[in-house]
Amino acid sequence: VQLQASGGGLVQAGGSLRLSCAASGRTFSNNAMGWFRQAPGKEREFVATISWRGGSTVYADSVKGRFTISRDNAQNTVYLQMNALKPEDTAVYYCAAARWATTTSSSNDYKYWGQGTEVTVSS
Repeated sequence: VQLQASGGGLVQAGGSLRLSCAASGRTFSNNAMGWFRQAPGKEREFVATISWRGGSTVYADSVKGRFTISRDNAQNTVYLQMNALKPEDTAVYYCAAARWATTTSSSNDYKYWGQGTEVTVSS
């Protein structure tokens, strides 16, 4: 089972990036999915989560209105569209698959984790 995150990079403040998380080895269409991030010297924090069919989403206050999480179950892929990026968004971003179908912001509720993709926002 593997979650492969991609799409990170270097972008100027105010710019946009789209992260992708492709799952292989099993389907996660019955699992909620989430994005977390960890900045240098800081603890990992919740960013966004989406329910198994995409009908429910939850965002951290720090990204609300700027980031959008979505999923394509046919492609076994989850996305994170990040707009109006700020330097404080700089971090390694991880995708994860939850133990169940409903949204959750607790990292303890996620069983499978991707390897992370680095996002750097310059001022």
